[in-house]
This record gives sequence, C-alpha cells and structure tokens, in this order.
Amino acid sequence: MNDFSESLMVHFRRVERLKKEALGLPGINLNERQLYDLELLCNRAFYPLNGFMVQKDYESVLENGSLANGSVWPMPICLDIPESLATSLEPGKDLGLCDSEGFLLAILHIKDIWQPDKRLEAQSIYGTEDEHLHPGVFNLFNKTESCYIGGIIEGLHHPLHFDFMDLRKPPSEIHRSFTQNGWRNVIGFHTEKLLHCAHKEMVLQAARDARANIFLQPVAGIPAPGDLDHFTTVYCYKAFVQQFPKTMIMLGLLPFASRKAGPKEAVLQAIIKKNFGCTHFMVAPDQADPFMHETGDHLFYPPGKAQELVKKHGPEIGIEMVPLDPMVYVPGQKRYFPRNEIQPDMEIREISSSELRRCLEFDEEIPEWFAFPQVVAELKKTYPPRHKQGFTLFMTGLSGAGKSTLAKALYVKFMEMRDRPVTLLDGDIVRSNLSRELNFSREHREINVRRIGFVASEITKNRGIAICAPIAPYEESRRFNRDLISQYGGYIEIHMNTPFEVCELRDRKGLYAKAKQGKIKGVTGVDDPYIPPSEAEITIDTSNTTQAEAAQMVMTFLEKKGYIKTNGM
Repeated sequence: MNDFSESLMVHFRRVERLKKEALGLPGINLNERQLYDLELLCNRAFYPLNGFMVQKDYESVLENGSLANGSVWPMPICLDIPESLATSLEPGKDLGLCDSEGFLLAILHIKDIWQPDKRLEAQSIYGTEDEHLHPGVFNLFNKTESCYIGGIIEGLHHPLHFDFMDLRKPPSEIHRSFTQNGWRNVIGFHTEKLLHCAHKEMVLQAARDARANIFLQPVAGIPAPGDLDHFTTVYCYKAFVQQFPKTMIMLGLLPFASRKAGPKEAVLQAIIKKNFGCTHFMVAPDQADPFMHETGDHLFYPPGKAQELVKKHGPEIGIEMVPLDPMVYVPGQKRYFPRNEIQPDMEIREISSSELRRCLEFDEEIPEWFAFPQVVAELKKTYPPRHKQGFTLFMTGLSGAGKSTLAKALYVKFMEMRDRPVTLLDGDIVRSNLSRELNFSREHREINVRRIGFVASEITKNRGIAICAPIAPYEESRRFNRDLISQYGGYIEIHMNTPFEVCELRDRKGLYAKAKQGKIKGVTGVDDPYIPPSEAEITIDTSNTTQAEAAQMVMTFLEKKGYIKTNGM
C-alpha cells in the first residue's frame, strides 16, 4: 500500500491557527473542477502529489509523462488563476483556497506562478490543438484561466457534501475495508455511464479471470449536456450492485473532473485505483474517450489504446490491467458473448444509450435481457414518458411576426388539457418583470434571453410547460437555452418566419416607423440584425397561415413527438 502518513489534512489544533493567519491572505473561490482536484489531492487519491503541480513537474508531465522525479504521472493537475490575481501573488507567499461560498478549505504555499503554453499542453495531453474536435481542448482554451500556480497544500476541511456520505470514503478507509473483508485481490472499475446486464457479464468475467473482488467506483463529477443527474445514476448503481453477491462487490463514489483525455486519463484512473487499494484495474477499449460508448470512426482515440498504455505502465504503478471486453446478447442461446467470439451465423441484439432514452421517453418496454428491472424503475423516476415530462416552446422572430398571438392561443389549449402547469413568458411580460433594468444593446438582449431560458429550464425541470415568445435575434443565446433546457425535458424551437414587410404593416407599437425615422436605435430588422435559427423544429409564416392553423401545426408536432396526448379531446 502507498504511504499515506503524510496527510495533506492538518491536525485540528493547527486548523484554528491557519484560519487566523488566512484573514490577512488573498483568497480564491474554486470552481467545480478545481474543487474536485483539491478533494482528490487532500484525500490522497492523487498520491504522490502533495499539492497543485509546480512548473518543473508540469513541464516534465508534458514532455515525459512523468513527474520531475521520474514517477509515472500522465496529466497536469494545476490550479489555474486569472492573470489579474497572478500579478498580485509571488512565490513564498500563501493563498487561501475556498469553495464557491467563500468557506476556507485549504492553504496553498506558493512555489511557482507561470503562464503555460496551452497549445503545447493540448497537443501533449489530448493529441490535438483543435478545440472543435475535442471538448477537453475546448475547455482548456476557453474555460481555463491564463496562469497556473503550484505549491504545497495544507488542508483544513474537505469540500462539503450532503449526499451519499456512506459512499464518499477516502482511499485510506476503502483500503482498510478491503483488508477487514479479507480481499487480497481487488479489481477497480471506473465508470461514468449507466451499467446494464451486459456490463454485469463483463465485470464478472474480468473478476473471474483476475480471481478478484470488485470495487465499483462511479464518478460524481461535472455532467455533460444530456447526462443524468448524479442522484439518479447513484441509485441506478445501487440497484446494479444488488445483482451481485454481497461479499463480491463494494460500491464507492469518486469526486472526479474528467478531462476525456483517453489513454492518458486511463493511466491517471489506474493510479487513483491503486491509491484506493486496488490490485487490478478494468479498462475498456474506449476508456475516457470524449465520445466513449460510440463505435468505430466516432471514437477520438484508437480503440484499445487506453488498454495498451495502462498495461505498459501497470508494473511501475503497481496495478494490473484487465481488459473489459464488450459483450452482446445472443437471443438464440439466451446469453451474452464477448463481441470477438461472435460467429457470422449468430443473431445478436444490443441497445444503444440513445435507444434506451427513446424507449423511456415513449414508454416502450425495455427488455430484461438488456437492463435490470430495478435499474429501469430508477430511470423511470427521472425519465417519465414524454407526455408526463415538462417541455419548453421557444418562439423566435421579428416583432409583429405573430409570436405573442400564437403563444396566447397555445396557452389556452394547454390550460384546457389540465395535465401540467403552464407558464407564458412573453417578451414584453419578461421585460416588465425580469429585465426592467436592461437596455436593448446586444449584451443586454443576450442577458434577457438567457434569463428567459433559466426560468423556462426551472419550469421544464418541474414538469411544467413554458411558452417563451421573445424576439431572441442571436443564435448564441438560443443555443445556450437549448443546451440548458434539454437537460430537463423537451425543447422545441419555433421560428416565426414572417417576412419583414408583413411585420412592418402590423407595427402596432410603431417601432419600425420610429427606427426608420432615426428616432430610436437598435431595432431588430432595421438597424440591428436578426439571425435566423439554424435548427428550428417548426417554421411558421403567419403571412400565409392563420393563427388557428399555426396552433394546430404546433399541437400536431407535439402529439407526433409524444409530448402531448390529444386523443379523445
């Protein structure tokens, strides 16, 4: 076992002293990614690091895949800070590390401050400098500050969690449990996605080959758009674990900020599992790939590369790589087979993640050969059929295009159905109640549209119907709202594509006339552009469509997609 005696968490008597000293120190509120890194540093999952990397370790990792002392380490664990803060700090000084609410968690004794070459880092760690090809590179270039700071950490408190405390045990406690249970060989399984029947067969086969018990450690991290909330995933993992003998498997939870760096991240995961006391580590062919669970050309890294790299470094890390072989169901024999053992005459069945989501949304039966009923029951609590989900209708178009009239007509139709609460977020209503202080500059228009999106996301999350009818002239804010709201339910964008000339004739507010006379500025369609949506689900031109016809178009679309049931009404 690794030596964890040099804990980064200080004695409780030193905590009070450090708190007093910290009153005169500069501090920084860490973001979610940085908090996860700090927690794994302090609980020693990132052993042998004793703080955020200093420059010589960072440069050695990029060049050699190891720390300056030669220890295998595949990826930078650095604290990024704004240049404005970096210029006020210097080596030899201290920095307070706080959570998002300003609660002091640790003291960083600064050793190095530097500006990294992010393009060199991207090429070394991700294998590309193209932020459009790899989400990790995008985050590095757009969501990571320009300066890095490194040094030793003294931890005062672990980041605060209120959920699943029985699963959030540090490496020292997990290793002690292995010893107490008499587990000599333990195979670690790092996962970020739901597990089903095929995964059970894969895990059992790997455990048999290694003659090992199983430590299943799903990630509690930063969800990607479309991911389940981690409450649902953890309950699904609990249901999954129930399919094994109790003495065979243990469930944990890892606070981990994935960078999706493929093979190199797989090596980091192997180091973490070793620090938790595992002797073996299951590695999938697509481990940590940004497009994992897709196949063939969709993967960013060559399939199997992660397995090769972990196997190469395994002896030095002190852990044995166990390949996780994908399996498929053969109905003729009512059992799973490794994909590489499938014969040409065998009929196979499998269900993708997108197909599973579709079955849940349309209330279709999910076969027991694919997913355990207990897991499906947990999923249905979060993913009810579409006709019981919330959804947002987001109308966009010029003033006078017919948005408000259609919104009111739809509001009445949904109220008559009486199956879900309905909220109308008309542009003028929002301006009066939520955005009174905003003007009509591009920046303020974007803020206004995103405010509408936030309110609509809360309505959708709580299984209501939000009808939004702003002008929303820019694609960026509409894209932001689509990504935000789609996490919680349906998002249907309706482009009111009525020609400007028709809108001008309907100009009840006199906006277009005043704009053309130069009395007001920034009117969409006159001296400010309207960017048409690139992927609207419905397009309506009210110059040749009555409002009754337009409303029927929307209702027909919603019924076809399963969001409403109008039969018999």
